[in-house]
Amino acid sequence: MAHDSKQVVPGTPVNPEETKAWSQLEEAAESFLPDLSGWFSKDPGRAKRLTHGAADLHVDLSKNLVTEEILDLLLELADQTGVLRHRDLMFGGAKINVTENRSVLHTALRRPAKESLEVDGIDVVAPVHQVLDKMSAFANKVRDGEWTGITGKSLTTVVNIGIGGSDLGPVMVYESLLPYIKPGMKARFISNIDPTDASETVRDLDPETTLFVVTSKTFTTLETMTNARVVRTWFLNALVERGVVSSIDDPRASEAIAKQFVAVSTALDRVEEFGINPDNAFGFWDWVGGRYSVPSAVGLSLAIVLGPENFKEFLSGLRAMDVHFATAEPHRNVPLLMGLLNVWYVNFLGAASHAVLPYSQYMHRFPAYLQQMTMESNGKSVRWDGSAVSYDTGEVYWGEPGTNGQHAFYQLLHQGTRLIPADFIAFANTPWPVRDGDSDVHELFLSNFFAQTKALAFGKSAEEVRGEGTPEEIVSARVFSGNRPTTSIMAPSLTPSVLGQLVALYEHLTFVEGTVWGIDSFDQWGVELGKVLAMQLLPAIEGDREVLKEQDPSTRELIEYYRRHRNN
Repeated sequence: MAHDSKQVVPGTPVNPEETKAWSQLEEAAESFLPDLSGWFSKDPGRAKRLTHGAADLHVDLSKNLVTEEILDLLLELADQTGVLRHRDLMFGGAKINVTENRSVLHTALRRPAKESLEVDGIDVVAPVHQVLDKMSAFANKVRDGEWTGITGKSLTTVVNIGIGGSDLGPVMVYESLLPYIKPGMKARFISNIDPTDASETVRDLDPETTLFVVTSKTFTTLETMTNARVVRTWFLNALVERGVVSSIDDPRASEAIAKQFVAVSTALDRVEEFGINPDNAFGFWDWVGGRYSVPSAVGLSLAIVLGPENFKEFLSGLRAMDVHFATAEPHRNVPLLMGLLNVWYVNFLGAASHAVLPYSQYMHRFPAYLQQMTMESNGKSVRWDGSAVSYDTGEVYWGEPGTNGQHAFYQLLHQGTRLIPADFIAFANTPWPVRDGDSDVHELFLSNFFAQTKALAFGKSAEEVRGEGTPEEIVSARVFSGNRPTTSIMAPSLTPSVLGQLVALYEHLTFVEGTVWGIDSFDQWGVELGKVLAMQLLPAIEGDREVLKEQDPSTRELIEYYRRHRNN
């Protein structure tokens, strides 16, 4: 089915505080006394009723601090703030990124080729699949040894150079799907302008077998282009040392760059100026925000090391969650419900942060990926019409894999004074079915997953502690209050499709929160000021005394300290 969005605009955001549902939720929160133990005791069907399927995900919301009445009010809030209408506008290509006057179409990156979606009279789905086909063809050539380096050797290491969404997404997917990487291939990632990042990443690589992917839509991103030039210099010098080229001015040096550097960019003139053949540039569009871009050409390094079929499975998982979010009834719509629960915690129960705790070491970069996804999206203090908000928005996302986190920060989750909702993620199967004698190590691992959410929910009373013979003077230190909210997310295995489903789940719940708050979840002006000031300060750092004098006293003193202690 074709959709045409050119006449659609998002309209004025609803102030949620002015809705009836918000007032009712405030009233409910004033007298709210969570009692998970009592709720489960009185309602044996609670777990089943509050557990939902979403594609391959099994999502248990029953240990959250909500009653049926609260859930109904949250769904009414979604209705009164136009969440589902805004969802439909997004899927239809409306320009809901108001401050940049852009459509928000990361979901188009995973639409099937047989579909079409017209935005401003242009079908956006066909070009998406043209780029995907080009990516697949290139990836297969590299994987099959048809595309080689300057000396004819197969390219077995792919180095992705990018920052923000051009790094966090590819790194997270790569680490999560290590079992799916082609044997003998690997990827590395350079993002930080700190020179140690590029230097440590390439220092033990073979320049004859390494492919570099420079990912920058405009080919002007400061960190990415600085690192790309640094790596290009290392690459050419290494080839000179090996006698592959006589000097960096040798015509074969240009040939080497053309064979072993490719670009993810639409700025073909700058790509060519860098030395990359424009035919080896893979484009994407301004309706793809950086933090939503890993399913685009930004995922080229993944398509190479995972293979096109696994990359397409990742896209199919994203699409499966898109369909669920677009079609599931509100009371069973998992991204909608999880987003509304976050609103409940932030705006009515005072939560300021949210933990994501994957019980999978492969997903150790998932919380960092979600930090950009959620905080860059919803860290806003004005609504999309420019009016100031008068309520909290966003929350600090953080986390580590279990069981490592249990030995680090779970103390705060269990007995601290902060309310910290937590999402626990686990998989029934592991690619490494290891045994320790008679014990299945994966089952030992998951016993912690199940135990932690139980302990957080139900705690341990003073009577139970005394019953264990604990001295009275330390009974209170061993009491667990319980009523600490968690969501449990499970799937059969961590596959490319399941990973895509998890990514899209958090994309959409972030969207739900932002829509309730009436903010533009798809711009990121907050990252701009620091970048501008950095370039203005650079002359002072390099020794310009006049520019240094213009700075505030604190900044001036810090720069002077740096210059006194810099060795060269």
